[in-house]
Amino acid sequence: MTKTFSSFDRSKVYQNMKASTLDVLVIGGGITGAGITLDGVTRGLNTGVIEMQDFAAGTSSRSTKLVHGGLRYLKQFEVKMVAEVGKEREIVYENGPHVTTPEWMLLPFHKGGNFGPFSTNIGLRVYDYLAGVKKSERRKMLSPEETIDREPLVKQEGLKGGGYYVEYRTDDARLTLDVMKKAVENGAHALNYAKVVDFIYEQGKVVGVKVEDQISGEHHLLYAQKIVNAGGPWVDTLRDMDGSKKGKQLRLTKGIHLVFDQQTFPLRQAVYFDTPDGRMVFAIPRDGKTYVGTTDTVYEGDISHPTMTTDDRDYVLKSIDYMFPGLNITKEDVESSWSGLRPLIYEQGKDPSEISRKDEIFTSDSGLISIAGGKLTGYRKMAESVINQVTSELSSENGKTYGKSQTKNMPISGGDVGGSKGFKRFMERKVEEGKGLGMGEDQARRLIQLYGGNVDHVYNRYENRKEEAKKHDIDPVVFAMVTYALEEELTYKPVDFFVRRSAALFFDIHWVHLHKESVIRYMSEVLNWTEEQQETYTHQLDVLLEEAVTPIDAKKGVSQSEAS
Repeated sequence: MTKTFSSFDRSKVYQNMKASTLDVLVIGGGITGAGITLDGVTRGLNTGVIEMQDFAAGTSSRSTKLVHGGLRYLKQFEVKMVAEVGKEREIVYENGPHVTTPEWMLLPFHKGGNFGPFSTNIGLRVYDYLAGVKKSERRKMLSPEETIDREPLVKQEGLKGGGYYVEYRTDDARLTLDVMKKAVENGAHALNYAKVVDFIYEQGKVVGVKVEDQISGEHHLLYAQKIVNAGGPWVDTLRDMDGSKKGKQLRLTKGIHLVFDQQTFPLRQAVYFDTPDGRMVFAIPRDGKTYVGTTDTVYEGDISHPTMTTDDRDYVLKSIDYMFPGLNITKEDVESSWSGLRPLIYEQGKDPSEISRKDEIFTSDSGLISIAGGKLTGYRKMAESVINQVTSELSSENGKTYGKSQTKNMPISGGDVGGSKGFKRFMERKVEEGKGLGMGEDQARRLIQLYGGNVDHVYNRYENRKEEAKKHDIDPVVFAMVTYALEEELTYKPVDFFVRRSAALFFDIHWVHLHKESVIRYMSEVLNWTEEQQETYTHQLDVLLEEAVTPIDAKKGVSQSEAS
């Protein structure tokens, strides 16, 4: 069977999935679903995965973009979770050093704040021990003067010092995509815009799904021995469809992040700080921008389209004003934003901020396996647990023996660059190659950070298809990126490219405005969109561009610009 991850081969992927009964079919193409797919296929299971939107379109492109070590869970005495996610963080980094970067984090403490020098020192020391932090990244304690030296913008009044420790910054959507691509490279069948509209049962047991293709409108029947519901915020929607939503359920909370240009918010150093209401907020520099978040409010709106309200925006702006009082940041300074949902397992009587992010597996009477909760950092271990259950059940049914998880030391797609140390050498070598092709150094570095070991696919298109790019009136670098996205990254809509394949809508919104018309024109032509499709897909992107800078009025349900 042909391994394909191309938008020109969607019908072929359906054919491959329908050619025989799958061993396991995963519903949900976020980081959890991607991880389960990779774990399953690399243990020899005939594995398929379907996603009703684009891969990582839900929570997995809308997080704080950190592979957390779980420091804040020490406060809740969740020692086991801190130990596990701390160790997993290093594994995620080594398997995909192009999408994950160590980031020193400053934790300032002020008189009357949540953290003090003594408790912070002990907490960070315990954290280093539990998380197995390597020597070069162990915590340091800073005096008030050293704290200000690291980040002069931090509030100086009442400053008692700071803790200094390492978190890992990631591109969450690219991480998800590269895990998914690795699964496909190993023989998995993966398809986006494929929505489950019904389950198929035999003698009370779930044996397949009815899928509606969200692009063509066609229906497909897919059969599998085991079906895994990894729908993130939609887990309970699928449990409801199965008639098995009982007991513990999901509680969705929303978090938003604001993005500023670094000329407006010249943050030198990532900062994790407490707010007057006792919450913690991150401010992180990235690619010439600074982003700040997050909020934590119960969410009951449209799961597929969480949006920022004026209250959300103002909360983050007030938090910035509290910790960085000299900046005088206003709503006009917001360059972009994003809103995401956390699917937490609901336990009655707990505050949203205190509900645990532990993952749990639920198995219904029909045999549907659902995975809920969990954190981005722990995706690989969650996947291992799910496939352990799948292989255990299959083994008892068919007598076969299945091996253990193979993913601990397996580079994801683009990650095969010799680990974190090898990636530094790879980066310098490939920057010189990019410059030799006529690219600027910053441009080449950006591409290498996006694609890692797959950057040659983009370089080759840049070098060999310049005439084609010129014919379509597209910048040659953008053309190389978009053709790679279409031909090898299952990109179908403009939002896929501008939000999840490039992260540009969040971190370079002007680049989106600059190139959207030429990219949409090209995509429409090669994918044979109808006029209606082109209008719809253009509108989807325009809505996100608008919402990135303009909150939705919480009361009226319309954007502020429309309300005024």
